[in-house]
Order: sequence, then structure tokens, then C-alpha cells
Amino acid sequence: MKHIAILVPKGAAALSCIEGPFNMFTKINEFLESKGKPALFDVKLVGLSKEPEIYDRLFRVYPDATIDEIQKTDLIIIPAVNGDREAVIEANKEFFPWIVQKYEEGSELASLCVGAFLLASTGLLKGKKCATHWVAENDFRRMFPDVDLVADKIITDENGIYSSGGANSYWNLLLYLLEKYTDRNMAILASKYFEIEMDRKSQSPFIMFNGQSEHQDEPIKKAQEFIELNFQDKITVDQLSSMFAIGRRSLERRFKKATSNTVSEYIQRVKIEAAKKSFEGSRKNINEVMNDVGYSDTKAFRTTFKKITGLSPVGYKNRYNKDMVRL
Repeated sequence: MKHIAILVPKGAAALSCIEGPFNMFTKINEFLESKGKPALFDVKLVGLSKEPEIYDRLFRVYPDATIDEIQKTDLIIIPAVNGDREAVIEANKEFFPWIVQKYEEGSELASLCVGAFLLASTGLLKGKKCATHWVAENDFRRMFPDVDLVADKIITDENGIYSSGGANSYWNLLLYLLEKYTDRNMAILASKYFEIEMDRKSQSPFIMFNGQSEHQDEPIKKAQEFIELNFQDKITVDQLSSMFAIGRRSLERRFKKATSNTVSEYIQRVKIEAAKKSFEGSRKNINEVMNDVGYSDTKAFRTTFKKITGLSPVGYKNRYNKDMVRL
């Protein structure tokens, strides 16, 4: 039997990230028992004390056990905790030595959504890949520069440490773990019961690009503003270098440091974000939108669009424009 410990953290935890995994693994036990088979999962809610944590001012979650009472566990699930990142980490720091100890003893770890901030605070993610909610990308890169954040991924799996992308994509990680611990058929059963699309790999279609502006490099901020206001034009690195009196190499270095994007990447992402909004809210066809955002090469536009969003322009429009017309 697999022992699963779901943390009951302090602070504004996302209740669904506690209830969801608890529900799925206990429901699998019910499925098995209904067929005369033994349960596979022993699921426990684990806190720093047995006092209930109150979330959203309404919901009390009572831990089954404290960390001191859990001698051995196969998987520790770290839910998302919202609010001020530093305060959340401070409030839950007593979990960290226990998480590290259990990992060293053979436990696997899984963070859900922005639970990645707590997992990264243990130091166990250094040099490893990690996913989190796309909206928290800039904060995560700033706070944990030694972690390889893969902002477009829904699932990462490195040496018994797992993470999921944003919000409800944690269900895809739960299915992934369920398949690993049981088999494909059981994962398909859970997928159908909970109505979760299986094998999603990317959260790119959901990402809304918002350039990193929480830095102190004012000339780079001005360069970002220029790109965002003139994305429909052809903008070059040399043009920006001349405009803001910064050497080309220095501009590229400072831009990458400040925004986590090269200048070219930033220009592309601003253009594609504008194209996405047009596809969502207008009846323009692919060529019209492409021209509006400053592309003249159809192949280049389609390639860049799919690279950034994970969908073709037509696929994106089909998904998000309710008044979609045949193109």
C-alpha cells in the first residue's frame, strides 16, 4: 500500500489542491474495493499541529497527523499556498527539514501549482526542472534563480520530485502519478470519472504574456514600453541600441537579465500576445491578424505562434473565439 501525505500548510492554501488529491486517491480505493480488490492508498492530511487550518475564512481542514507522527511515507504532496510569497515561506518553514529528511529516506515529492515556492525553499530543486503557475513565473525566477523553471510545462519529473503547472493542471500530475503507481487503465478510469483530459503536456495555450517589469533597469523598461507600443512595426536590436544609447551587447545582456527574455524573444511574445487577443475577439482571418502584428511571412508567423502557444493560429481561434467563422 502506498502512503500519501498531503500537507495542510499555514496561510491561504488553495483548498482544491488539498481536497483534489485526497478525493482522487480515496476514490480509487473505492473503485478497487467495489471490485473486491484491496485498497492501494493510505491517504493522510499532515500538518505542523492537529489544530485545524482555516482557509478562505470558511473552511476548516483538520490534519490526521503531525509531521512528527509520520515515520514513513511514499509521497508528500505540497499544495498551492497563495498570498505574499515570503510570508508563506516563513509561515511554513517548519515543514522544510522534515520534507528534506523524508526525501533522503526515499519519499517522493510533488508540488501543485505555486506549491513550487515551498518545495523550492527546501533547496531540493537546485539544478532541477520545475513547473508552476505561469502567472508566478517572474516571482519564481527572481526568488529561485538556481532552479530550472520550465514555465510552459504542466508536469516535471526529476529523481522522484514532481511539479505541476498552474491551477487545475495539478489534476494532470495526479493522473501521471496514479498511472505510475498503478497502471494505464486505472489512470484512464480516473480521467473519465473526474472528466480530466489526459496527457496534456503544456500550459502554453493558457499563458498571458506580461513582460517582466519589476526590475530597476530604467532604460530597459523604456525599451520594453517602446516594443509594446510599436509591436506592429519592424523593431531591431540595433534600433533599440541607438535609441537608448546602449551598446548592442550591453543591451542584450541587460535585457535578458531584467526580463528573462532576449530582445528578439520579447518582441515575438508581444506580437503573438496581440495576435491571440485579436483571434479571441475579432472575426479577422489569419493573414489579417498576421499583418496587424507586423509579420509578412506566413510560415514564420505560424511557426512562432505555435512555438509560443502550443497551438496553430487556426487551432487557437477555434478554441477561444465563440463566433468562429470558417477560414
